[in-house]
Amino acid sequence: MSTEPPKKKQGFFKRYANRIRTYAEITEVGEIARRYFIMNAFDGALTTLGFIIGFFIAGVTDPSIVIVAVLAGALAMGISGLWGAYLAESAERKRELKQLERSMMTDLSHSIQARASRFAIIFSALIDGLSPALASIIGILPFFFGVGGGAQFNILFYISISINLTMLFFLGMFLGRISKENVVWMGVKVLLAGVLITLILWLVNLGH
Repeated sequence: MSTEPPKKKQGFFKRYANRIRTYAEITEVGEIARRYFIMNAFDGALTTLGFIIGFFIAGVTDPSIVIVAVLAGALAMGISGLWGAYLAESAERKRELKQLERSMMTDLSHSIQARASRFAIIFSALIDGLSPALASIIGILPFFFGVGGGAQFNILFYISISINLTMLFFLGMFLGRISKENVVWMGVKVLLAGVLITLILWLVNLGH
């Protein structure tokens, strides 16, 4: 049996991966994407935590309300992040390309630098848009099991808070690994943001 089609397929994916790697090296988009990912996943997890605690304080006991509200917020954050990052990165990359064209006194619109720049714009926008939405969806996963009365709301609430706080801790550890600092300490520092918003909302609740 001929093995020619599989070889061609493997060759295509290998060439595509090499091309992406080259674009990433030219634009140094990996560092920017990591920054976008951590920053926006942090926003997603912290916002979801605030939503959940707010619903609990308000006496909401229907998991579907939590799911719909958080997903709507996640969609808004995702579109906002994607749109904002696309516009910001597009403006910045075009400016850099024009500066390079002036210094080289040549048109680079069809060059590898231009293709790499377009890749960096799209990649950064996707990371910026998807990371908060993904964090929000992970943060409310327990509530999907409570739709239709499958579980007590209080239990789902505590599990969901634990998941969001855990996410914050691991995001901090990831940040510590990138900065080559103490990963546990960085995890604790990011986690403190979640603990702080939890305490503030509980104090607000006690004040009423």
